[in-house]
Amino acid sequence: MLKSAITDYATPGSISHSARARRWAEMMRCFPELAEMRVLDLGGTPESWNHAPVLPAQVVCVNIHPKHATVHGPVTGFVADACDLPDTFRSEHFDLVYSNSLMEHVGGHDRRKRFADAVHAKADHHWVQTPYRYFPVEPHWLFPGMQWLPFRTRVAISQYWPHGPSSHDNIRKAAADVADVELLSATEMRSYFPGSQIWFERFAGLPKSLVARKMNY
Repeated sequence: MLKSAITDYATPGSISHSARARRWAEMMRCFPELAEMRVLDLGGTPESWNHAPVLPAQVVCVNIHPKHATVHGPVTGFVADACDLPDTFRSEHFDLVYSNSLMEHVGGHDRRKRFADAVHAKADHHWVQTPYRYFPVEPHWLFPGMQWLPFRTRVAISQYWPHGPSSHDNIRKAAADVADVELLSATEMRSYFPGSQIWFERFAGLPKSLVARKMNY
Protein backbone atom coordinates (compact mmCIF):
# COMPACT_ATOMS: atom_id res chain seq x y z
CA MET A 1 0.00 0.00 0.00
CA LEU A 2 2.80 2.40 0.95
CA LYS A 3 4.77 1.66 -2.21
CA SER A 4 1.81 2.21 -4.56
CA ALA A 5 0.88 5.45 -2.81
CA ILE A 6 4.40 6.74 -3.41
CA THR A 7 5.56 5.23 -6.70
CA ASP A 8 2.48 4.61 -8.87
CA TYR A 9 2.74 7.44 -11.38
CA ALA A 10 -0.61 6.51 -12.96
CA THR A 11 -2.53 7.09 -9.71
CA PRO A 12 -3.64 10.71 -9.13
CA GLY A 13 -2.58 11.86 -5.70
CA SER A 14 0.50 9.62 -5.45
CA ILE A 15 3.85 11.28 -4.86
CA SER A 16 5.15 9.81 -8.11
CA HIS A 17 2.15 11.12 -10.08
CA SER A 18 2.72 14.65 -8.76
CA ALA A 19 6.45 14.49 -9.45
CA ARG A 20 5.83 13.19 -12.96
CA ALA A 21 3.39 16.03 -13.64
CA ARG A 22 5.95 18.62 -12.52
CA ARG A 23 8.63 16.94 -14.62
CA TRP A 24 6.41 16.98 -17.71
CA ALA A 25 5.61 20.66 -17.15
CA GLU A 26 9.33 21.44 -17.10
CA MET A 27 9.96 19.29 -20.15
CA MET A 28 7.22 21.08 -22.08
CA ARG A 29 8.74 24.40 -21.09
CA CYS A 30 12.06 23.22 -22.53
CA PHE A 31 10.57 21.59 -25.64
CA PRO A 32 7.30 23.39 -26.48
CA GLU A 33 7.38 21.82 -29.96
CA LEU A 34 7.33 18.26 -28.56
CA ALA A 35 4.09 17.35 -30.37
CA GLU A 36 5.88 17.78 -33.73
CA MET A 37 9.07 15.92 -32.77
CA ARG A 38 10.51 12.49 -33.61
CA VAL A 39 11.63 11.08 -30.27
CA LEU A 40 13.96 8.21 -29.42
CA ASP A 41 13.11 6.87 -25.97
CA LEU A 42 15.98 4.83 -24.53
CA GLY A 43 14.69 2.35 -21.98
CA GLY A 44 11.04 3.33 -22.26
CA THR A 45 7.96 1.40 -23.32
CA PRO A 46 5.08 2.22 -25.67
CA GLU A 47 2.69 1.71 -22.74
CA SER A 48 4.40 4.40 -20.67
CA TRP A 49 3.50 7.03 -23.27
CA ASN A 50 -0.20 6.40 -22.63
CA HIS A 51 0.18 8.68 -19.61
CA ALA A 52 2.06 11.47 -21.40
CA PRO A 53 0.18 14.79 -21.54
CA VAL A 54 1.57 15.40 -25.04
CA LEU A 55 2.25 12.69 -27.61
CA PRO A 56 5.06 13.41 -30.10
CA ALA A 57 4.58 12.88 -33.81
CA GLN A 58 6.66 9.70 -33.59
CA VAL A 59 8.29 7.82 -30.72
CA VAL A 60 10.65 4.84 -30.99
CA CYS A 61 11.18 3.08 -27.66
CA VAL A 62 14.34 0.98 -27.31
CA ASN A 63 14.11 -1.66 -24.59
CA ILE A 64 15.94 -4.95 -24.03
CA HIS A 65 12.77 -6.78 -22.99
CA PRO A 66 10.84 -8.38 -25.91
CA LYS A 67 7.50 -7.94 -24.12
CA HIS A 68 7.73 -4.20 -24.87
CA ALA A 69 8.05 -4.67 -28.65
CA THR A 70 4.54 -3.37 -29.23
CA VAL A 71 2.92 -0.55 -31.18
CA HIS A 72 0.61 2.05 -29.64
CA GLY A 73 -0.40 4.57 -32.30
CA PRO A 74 2.70 6.61 -33.21
CA VAL A 75 4.75 4.83 -30.52
CA THR A 76 6.76 1.75 -31.54
CA GLY A 77 8.73 -0.58 -29.29
CA PHE A 78 12.04 -1.92 -30.58
CA VAL A 79 14.10 -4.65 -28.87
CA ALA A 80 17.72 -3.51 -28.53
CA ASP A 81 20.43 -2.50 -26.08
CA ALA A 82 20.43 1.27 -25.49
CA CYS A 83 24.22 1.14 -25.02
CA ASP A 84 24.79 -0.73 -28.25
CA LEU A 85 22.22 0.33 -30.84
CA PRO A 86 22.03 -2.01 -33.85
CA ASP A 87 22.84 -1.08 -37.44
CA THR A 88 19.13 -0.42 -37.99
CA PHE A 89 19.69 2.90 -36.22
CA ARG A 90 22.93 3.81 -37.98
CA SER A 91 21.33 6.32 -40.38
CA GLU A 92 18.53 7.36 -38.02
CA HIS A 93 18.50 10.85 -36.52
CA PHE A 94 15.83 12.12 -34.16
CA ASP A 95 14.76 15.52 -32.88
CA LEU A 96 15.07 14.46 -29.25
CA VAL A 97 16.49 11.59 -27.21
CA TYR A 98 14.49 10.95 -24.05
CA SER A 99 15.35 8.60 -21.21
CA ASN A 100 13.76 8.15 -17.81
CA SER A 101 15.43 6.21 -14.98
CA LEU A 102 17.56 3.96 -17.18
CA MET A 103 21.10 5.24 -16.80
CA GLU A 104 21.49 3.89 -13.26
CA HIS A 105 20.72 0.39 -14.57
CA VAL A 106 23.00 0.04 -17.62
CA GLY A 107 25.99 -1.30 -15.66
CA GLY A 108 29.29 0.44 -14.96
CA HIS A 109 31.20 3.41 -16.32
CA ASP A 110 31.98 1.94 -19.73
CA ARG A 111 28.35 1.19 -20.52
CA ARG A 112 27.20 4.55 -19.15
CA LYS A 113 29.72 6.22 -21.48
CA ARG A 114 28.39 4.19 -24.44
CA PHE A 115 24.85 5.12 -23.45
CA ALA A 116 25.77 8.82 -23.37
CA ASP A 117 27.53 8.50 -26.73
CA ALA A 118 24.31 7.05 -28.21
CA VAL A 119 22.35 9.99 -26.80
CA HIS A 120 24.74 12.51 -28.36
CA ALA A 121 24.84 10.68 -31.71
CA LYS A 122 21.12 10.24 -32.26
CA ALA A 123 19.78 13.78 -31.69
CA ASP A 124 20.84 17.37 -31.18
CA HIS A 125 18.58 17.65 -28.14
CA HIS A 126 18.08 15.38 -25.15
CA TRP A 127 16.36 14.90 -21.81
CA VAL A 128 18.02 12.19 -19.69
CA GLN A 129 16.73 11.66 -16.15
CA THR A 130 18.23 9.50 -13.39
CA PRO A 131 17.72 9.38 -9.60
CA TYR A 132 20.22 11.41 -7.57
CA ARG A 133 22.68 9.40 -5.48
CA TYR A 134 22.57 11.83 -2.55
CA PHE A 135 18.82 12.02 -2.03
CA PRO A 136 18.33 10.55 1.47
CA VAL A 137 15.87 7.80 0.42
CA GLU A 138 16.94 5.17 -2.13
CA PRO A 139 14.18 5.39 -4.79
CA HIS A 140 13.96 1.72 -5.82
CA TRP A 141 13.59 0.27 -2.32
CA LEU A 142 12.27 3.40 -0.54
CA PHE A 143 14.80 2.67 2.20
CA PRO A 144 16.63 5.61 3.85
CA GLY A 145 20.33 5.72 2.98
CA MET A 146 20.39 2.25 1.45
CA GLN A 147 22.65 3.34 -1.43
CA TRP A 148 25.47 4.17 1.01
CA LEU A 149 25.44 0.83 2.85
CA PRO A 150 27.80 -2.11 2.18
CA PHE A 151 26.73 -4.45 -0.60
CA ARG A 152 26.02 -7.32 1.80
CA THR A 153 23.72 -5.13 3.88
CA ARG A 154 21.85 -3.94 0.81
CA VAL A 155 21.32 -7.54 -0.27
CA ALA A 156 19.84 -8.38 3.15
CA ILE A 157 17.51 -5.38 2.90
CA SER A 158 16.44 -6.42 -0.60
CA GLN A 159 15.58 -9.90 0.66
CA TYR A 160 13.20 -8.80 3.38
CA TRP A 161 12.23 -5.13 2.93
CA PRO A 162 8.67 -5.13 1.49
CA HIS A 163 8.95 -1.99 -0.68
CA GLY A 164 11.76 -2.96 -3.06
CA PRO A 165 11.70 -4.41 -6.59
CA SER A 166 10.59 -7.68 -4.99
CA SER A 167 10.39 -9.27 -1.58
CA HIS A 168 11.93 -12.74 -1.52
CA ASP A 169 14.30 -15.08 0.29
CA ASN A 170 16.43 -15.83 -2.77
CA ILE A 171 19.84 -14.34 -2.00
CA ARG A 172 21.08 -14.62 -5.60
CA LYS A 173 18.08 -12.72 -6.92
CA ALA A 174 18.48 -10.11 -4.18
CA ALA A 175 22.17 -9.69 -5.03
CA ALA A 176 21.33 -9.29 -8.72
CA ASP A 177 18.71 -6.65 -7.91
CA VAL A 178 21.19 -4.68 -5.80
CA ALA A 179 23.99 -4.95 -8.36
CA ASP A 180 21.63 -3.70 -11.07
CA VAL A 181 21.35 -0.24 -9.48
CA GLU A 182 24.19 2.31 -9.49
CA LEU A 183 22.93 5.78 -8.59
CA LEU A 184 24.83 8.72 -10.06
CA SER A 185 26.13 12.00 -8.67
CA ALA A 186 25.83 15.37 -10.39
CA THR A 187 29.57 15.32 -11.12
CA GLU A 188 29.23 12.00 -12.93
CA MET A 189 26.27 13.26 -14.97
CA ARG A 190 28.25 16.34 -16.01
CA SER A 191 31.12 14.11 -17.12
CA TYR A 192 28.80 12.13 -19.42
CA PHE A 193 26.95 15.22 -20.68
CA PRO A 194 29.52 18.05 -20.57
CA GLY A 195 27.61 20.29 -22.98
CA SER A 196 24.28 19.90 -21.23
CA GLN A 197 22.51 21.70 -18.45
CA ILE A 198 21.96 19.61 -15.32
CA TRP A 199 18.55 20.28 -13.82
CA PHE A 200 17.87 19.17 -10.23
CA GLU A 201 14.38 17.84 -9.76
CA ARG A 202 13.50 18.42 -6.10
CA PHE A 203 11.30 16.88 -3.43
CA ALA A 204 10.73 18.70 -0.13
CA GLY A 205 13.44 21.12 -1.23
CA LEU A 206 16.07 18.39 -1.70
CA PRO A 207 17.50 17.27 -5.07
CA LYS A 208 15.72 14.01 -5.89
CA SER A 209 16.82 13.31 -9.46
CA LEU A 210 19.08 14.72 -12.14
CA VAL A 211 18.14 15.62 -15.69
CA ALA A 212 20.78 16.24 -18.34
CA ARG A 213 19.02 18.40 -20.90
CA LYS A 214 20.15 20.03 -24.10
CA MET A 215 17.79 22.54 -25.67
CA ASN A 216 17.73 25.26 -28.32
CA TYR A 217 18.82 27.87 -25.78
